[in-house]
Amino acid sequence: MQALIGKKLGMTQVYDAQGVHVPVTALQVGPCVVVQLKTVAKEGYDAAQLGFGERKAKNAGKAQEGHCKKAGVALQRTLREVQLDAGESLKVGDVVGAAQFKDVTFVDVLGVTKGRGFQGVVKRHGFGGGPASHGHMAHRRPGSIGNRTWPSRVFKNRRMGGHMGFVNVTTQNLKVVQVREEDNVILVRGAVPGPTGSILLVRKAIKKAAKK
Repeated sequence: MQALIGKKLGMTQVYDAQGVHVPVTALQVGPCVVVQLKTVAKEGYDAAQLGFGERKAKNAGKAQEGHCKKAGVALQRTLREVQLDAGESLKVGDVVGAAQFKDVTFVDVLGVTKGRGFQGVVKRHGFGGGPASHGHMAHRRPGSIGNRTWPSRVFKNRRMGGHMGFVNVTTQNLKVVQVREEDNVILVRGAVPGPTGSILLVRKAIKKAAKK
């Protein structure tokens, strides 16, 4: 299994085997139930659709309710498709958890950053702003955007104020500090995107050797 659906539990700190103080993020990875299997014969590729977290039927659509009922599993809150390892054998209804990462050194975490709403150029892009002394009125304004009669428009990708945050972000190559199989929790060194309680996808790192 290349990835699991998880949830951000928050940050803490632990000591590693060398006694070094390490800031870590606690991630709940699983239990994830296999809701559907994709095969080369039918879909053209091998993958598994995982479900994470249960929800009430009144809060889900009929299509999702029927999909989970067909698989014989409880109604799942989150469904994600993940790639299988070579030669891995699973069946619908199997439950997977943190044990999938017991031999993994580095992981990538995919999540959605915190939404910041509409922000100005100082916070959004790190502009210096204007003079802060008396008599000035352009403290945090963007200043001139450099357009007059020609070209009579604002060029695309001009850094200006606007919506900030709430975008998909992948944090790569986070070191796995601990794997607590009984709790389905892994501790990774560093921060991951999103607020506490947000849903994440935790996968084996693709740019570093994933296994020890």
